[in-house]
Amino acid sequence: MFEGQPKGLWTLALANTGERFGYYTMLAVFTLFLQANFAFDEKLTSTIFSSFLMLVYFLPLFGGILADKFGYSKMVTIGIFVMFTGYVLLAMPLGKDSLAIIAMAGALLLVSLGTGLFKGNLQVMVGDLYNDPHYAEKRDAGFSLFYMAINIGAMFAPTAAIKIMDWAQTSLGVSEADSYHYAFGVACASLIVSILIYYIGKPTFAQVISNVKKDVKSTAETVANELSPKETRERIICLCLVFAVVIFFWMAFHQNGLTLTFFARDYTATSSTGFESMMFDVTNLVAAIFIVFGAFSLFQGKTSKEKIIGASLILLPVAYLYWNYTNMPEVTKISAPIFQQFNACFVVMLTPVSIALFSWLAKKNKEPKAPVKIGLGMLVAAAAYLLMTLGSLGLPTPEYDAAGNNLHMADVSPNLLVNTYLILTFAELLLSPIGISFVTKVAPPKYKGMMMGGWFVSTAIGNFLVQIPGYLWGNDLYIVWGTLMIICLVAALFIFSIIKKLNKVA
Repeated sequence: MFEGQPKGLWTLALANTGERFGYYTMLAVFTLFLQANFAFDEKLTSTIFSSFLMLVYFLPLFGGILADKFGYSKMVTIGIFVMFTGYVLLAMPLGKDSLAIIAMAGALLLVSLGTGLFKGNLQVMVGDLYNDPHYAEKRDAGFSLFYMAINIGAMFAPTAAIKIMDWAQTSLGVSEADSYHYAFGVACASLIVSILIYYIGKPTFAQVISNVKKDVKSTAETVANELSPKETRERIICLCLVFAVVIFFWMAFHQNGLTLTFFARDYTATSSTGFESMMFDVTNLVAAIFIVFGAFSLFQGKTSKEKIIGASLILLPVAYLYWNYTNMPEVTKISAPIFQQFNACFVVMLTPVSIALFSWLAKKNKEPKAPVKIGLGMLVAAAAYLLMTLGSLGLPTPEYDAAGNNLHMADVSPNLLVNTYLILTFAELLLSPIGISFVTKVAPPKYKGMMMGGWFVSTAIGNFLVQIPGYLWGNDLYIVWGTLMIICLVAALFIFSIIKKLNKVA
């Protein structure tokens, strides 16, 4: 699984891991911060949240255009420093007045702009690693590994946010509203780590930097000359059709920070006992991940040393889990943001399974092409919201007290949300890393920065539409989840209706 990948993949992945850790630490508590600090209601919170996500994923279009002209590495570096400035502004406790709201809006703009310069261009650099024929066949697997690595940062982010906030309240005596700024401070520190990794590891991807700044223009022009205007137009049309589907996936997927968080807060049990409670300790999730990786090493290892390492990766985590189980508290408190750790955990845990499955299918010449995987991803996402629909039947509609604060309506088992995140992760692995790989492969070379930006623009539109279910919050829950389910089904039907056209260029 890890063999035969270019060294630069791991440097770029770790640099992105640091940046994603900061981003998801901030995102895990952002909607709750808006309500606790500024007393915004769900509708205004939904609008701010979705608008921010839209900008984060829209601005890579312009970041890609700039990088096509001035160089990808340069834009990545500038982007990190711009993001850092935004997080510093968020970390400053400026109060609750109009000035604080303006500062918050400015911070969001800086984080969005920095991400626009950083995120897409870093992924283009990853794609350029596979322009070497020696690595060409490993492109999809490479992007899956890249995606797995950056989700390691996202996995620890909710726990980091909750722990630093608890520490600030108990040790420093700050209020809950002010404690959010400490979580934003963690994002600042993570970006410092990210830039250090990027600069220290530059020798591992030096060929990409050279290509971007000097050679890629001539190379792109050479390859572009081999593509007729008709072929170029056909590729761009196919990418735009995929982008149209991606819009609705991200609209459904990014409910993790909005309506699914509202459900965690208002309808999910606030405590857990017994074996179930172990999943709310991120170290137990890490142990489970090691067991999965150990199993692959044990059964796929070619040498006795690899098998011994695999067995150790199973036995030691199992021993840790047993020890932790025998020493855990009787009751474990559950905070709404903690559920956001599960998606990232499942990405890391299931990526080896995904790669192994598609490698096995490839050997039998039965591996589906990227557009088919994307269509299947939409069907799986629909299944996730079918589960939420069924699990919410009979639950009361959201209610509020006289001051407009939400009321806790029920104590639904946390397993409903955890299983929903598991299914959504299957969908994500079929769609997101495969879709990014598809863009880097199909995009006409002289437009690759712009086309990668187009992928993020579709994500941005989807993120802006995230607010629609937020506005539906307050109605019967089956209306919220059923709407998302139907949207995913329609998107899946659309992509399968044009699958032959897409497979021609895949």
